[in-house]
Amino acid sequence: MPIRTMAVTRMANYLLFILLTGVPQARANSLDFEFRPPATVGSATTPAIMRDLAARLIPVYQDADPDRYLANLSALQLAAGDYAAADVSRESLRDRRRKADLGRPVGRPVIYDIYAHAKAMEADSRIAFREAFAKSFREDMPKLDDQDAYAVTRWFEIALPVFREALQRSFDRQRGKDRIDEAEAVSLVWAYVAFDAYRTFGPVVGSLIAEDDQRRYTVDEDIVIQTPDKASISAVVIRPRNPAVALPALFEFTIHESQTYAKECAAHGYAGVVAFTRIDARGSHGIAPYQHDGDDARAVINWIAKQPWSDGRVGMYGEGYGGFTPWATAKRLPSALKAIATSAARAPGINVPMDGSIFQNSAYRWSLHVTNSTPSEGPSDHDDARWRELDQKWYRSGRRYRDMGRLFGKPNPIFIRWLNHPSYDRYWQNMVPYREEFARINIPVLTMTGYFADSEPGDLYYFTQHHRYNPHADHTLLIGPYADGSMQHGPLATLHGYPVDSAAQVDLRELRYQWFDHVFKGGATPSVLRGGVNYELPGANEWRHVASLEAMGQRAQRFYLDAAASGNAIHRLLQHKKAKTAFLQQTVSLADRSDAGWTPPTELLGKGAASHNGETFVSEPLTKPAEFSGLFSGQLDFTVNKMDMDLYISLYELLPSGDYVRLFGPAYEFRASYAQDRVHRHLLKAGERQTLKFESERIMSRELQTGSRLVMVLGINKRPDREINYGAGNDVSEESLADGKIPLKIRWYADSYIDIPARR
Repeated sequence: MPIRTMAVTRMANYLLFILLTGVPQARANSLDFEFRPPATVGSATTPAIMRDLAARLIPVYQDADPDRYLANLSALQLAAGDYAAADVSRESLRDRRRKADLGRPVGRPVIYDIYAHAKAMEADSRIAFREAFAKSFREDMPKLDDQDAYAVTRWFEIALPVFREALQRSFDRQRGKDRIDEAEAVSLVWAYVAFDAYRTFGPVVGSLIAEDDQRRYTVDEDIVIQTPDKASISAVVIRPRNPAVALPALFEFTIHESQTYAKECAAHGYAGVVAFTRIDARGSHGIAPYQHDGDDARAVINWIAKQPWSDGRVGMYGEGYGGFTPWATAKRLPSALKAIATSAARAPGINVPMDGSIFQNSAYRWSLHVTNSTPSEGPSDHDDARWRELDQKWYRSGRRYRDMGRLFGKPNPIFIRWLNHPSYDRYWQNMVPYREEFARINIPVLTMTGYFADSEPGDLYYFTQHHRYNPHADHTLLIGPYADGSMQHGPLATLHGYPVDSAAQVDLRELRYQWFDHVFKGGATPSVLRGGVNYELPGANEWRHVASLEAMGQRAQRFYLDAAASGNAIHRLLQHKKAKTAFLQQTVSLADRSDAGWTPPTELLGKGAASHNGETFVSEPLTKPAEFSGLFSGQLDFTVNKMDMDLYISLYELLPSGDYVRLFGPAYEFRASYAQDRVHRHLLKAGERQTLKFESERIMSRELQTGSRLVMVLGINKRPDREINYGAGNDVSEESLADGKIPLKIRWYADSYIDIPARR
């Protein structure tokens, strides 16, 4: 089983962003230079063009900041081919770093230290670059401790195409221009130097990293652990070589073999253990997701605790499926499990394979991928365009949702099994802690999630249920403007067009290790985790720390849904209910398939609110800034001609500029018949006026500007990538277009309201 330190391709864009935006920028001034970019990165003229630009910059480049000057000067010297001078500049910069950072280097500068020294040796000693780079690498890397060396290898392992594409984009931005200013020129030179360096040392560095790893770590890749019911679990252990004492273990149990943090755990002074979901010999498709993981992970933990290198303490961590397994394990807490830290956690029956009790096509796609013994058949799990075509094929057909596999030509018994459990019944309850079982989880827990994470309802389910049934739970929540994957590739400065506050640019994985160090090694609690709930407040660019979710919003600000339309069918959100009884009539054709190509926008900052099959409500402008933070709730007062419907709610800040900023994403979706009780279905009363209370499973947080407006979209969830609720009151997966011939007709009464949690 091959070991990779991490999924390099998934984090490459993040690391490249840090690499190219984190380089010291040139000072802003009026100098500019004649420059015409080459057609492509691979053009024969590219080295000469960049060498010429760098050579013209060197004599005039200045900066009052010595560190920035030396760093940028070294890049110019490398591009100009003056490698000896670049080596001297890097050495001067390294001396300054030693004094300022108490000898603790960081990954990116070390890479260019090693590279510049190798190029200087190649030029001065006339030895092959491969030999020079190996010598430079072996001189510098052993000086680093395991954690720093690991950081360096993360940078070394970025794929070359990432740098090639970045440099090409830089060239294209200059296309059609005759001149370039100094700041842009320095940034362009850095992009070229990064590409040229990785192109040059790429063929050499892999074997050197492996050599350094062998010196640092003991790796056991072929471990097989027997469970009590005689199943076999494959595991990998990576730990520091010859530690002075037995170590606590950090353990991930996952269904995916594409990435592992085992070496990263070892670099942080733990025994890193990764184990993989069993192959179910009884199933024709091999793997049975979610069904055995709790028992199997407990067996692995018991095995870990007995090993001579273990101090008997285990912490579990993970994202996605790996975020589910610690909770499955904690359902019957093994004595050696002392802490869990998860993000983007799956909660079967809560946010997978459905969300808001609405099944999602992505669950069919994923289940087919993980159980497929012949993956060459059909579209790959990453072929989004092909899967969208299949979604639309089903949507246009009007067939039952449980016919999806038959329609695609790949029936999946596991997906059908899931559809047979639309309620949160004992089938789902057996997979993770349920109700009073949370009360017995008395170990420290850390949950990290994001306002824009698809998985957020699962993370919040575990957090809220743990505190509900164990009021003294040691369970900390961190939430910010993050999406799924932020734990792997890091927070982005711009997320789907949305500028992320600088305060939120936290190394979440490193923060997780700091938290584990607090639990296992007596380290200090990280300052960003000093509250029970720790949230970054977008718009204010600061972290807030409160005791609970309820404390995020000190009061509820109520907005009523006004039935009267203003211009463009936009309705008002009112802070005072109108005395006159009124209603808004909404009609949705459930049989219409003209929207088969529609997909929800991914942008978080745009010129409008996504209102597909929805009604839009807008408040008056705010007279002063307002912080809206927490879980919103409300009550819908309506009459409907069906026995059920699937709803969605989105909230935006409408800026004075006319831009719309999402307050969370994706939209909060829920099936009306399960809104108040996910265990038992309560059908609507067709033709009768009724009320439905709801509480969001998505947190919002933002400081809204003076003059901004709050925008709410309330709509019917009818999409090609979702189960469609035709409102007949049957098992929804059994319903088809024949049940949707009569349009859905709703009267939304003015007594409907939404409560927004506000702090001031």
